Amino acid sequence: MSSYQKRSKDELARRVAQDIHDGAVVNLGIGQPTLVANHIPEGREVILQSENGILGMGPAPAAGEEDYDLINAGKQPVTLLLGGAYFHHADSFGMMRGGHLDICVLGAFQVSATGDLANWSTGEPGAIPAVGGAMDLAIGAKQTWVMMDLLTKQGQPKIVAQCTYPLTGIGCVKRIYTDLATLACTPEGLVFVDAVPGLDRAALEQLIGLPIRAA
Repeated sequence: MSSYQKRSKDELARRVAQDIHDGAVVNLGIGQPTLVANHIPEGREVILQSENGILGMGPAPAAGEEDYDLINAGKQPVTLLLGGAYFHHADSFGMMRGGHLDICVLGAFQVSATGDLANWSTGEPGAIPAVGGAMDLAIGAKQTWVMMDLLTKQGQPKIVAQCTYPLTGIGCVKRIYTDLATLACTPEGLVFVDAVPGLDRAALEQLIGLPIRAA
């Protein structure tokens, strides 16, 4: 039986950050993706955008230095790097829809093997009431990456053959970063990128019940 340890949320954020190329303009979605801002490799210029109208976000502020007039789309306090700017919500959506983002990193409830994304509603009471900007991001960015746990709290895989929740976008996800493994989505299905020590491709296939091709 395989023995492995899950990536912590910070380890997962660091894994995502290492794949962001120098000079990229990146939107970080609500939830886990916001942690990526704290792990951009030193010396790499990455311009972070927030849906509510910020360009040039930095890492989270130190405790006691929060400015609640400067927040991201998830209402968390953020910092602004030298040269950063904030602007009208409509301009932000023009940026998102106009193909100006290299990458967006979003959370998800489900992702299909071919890259369909469901990340805004499970239909349960108290669920997020609307899709918000996720649809604009998923389709407008040059690449959409998902950052999530591989399994639900009930042990069900979030990577599925076909999404059963309402879709945000079709065939838009290129990479899935999880607490156990990193996978690429292609029209032909999943491709193995990496996994935590002790978890090989065959064991990962068993966990999610889907075939995974070698890179």
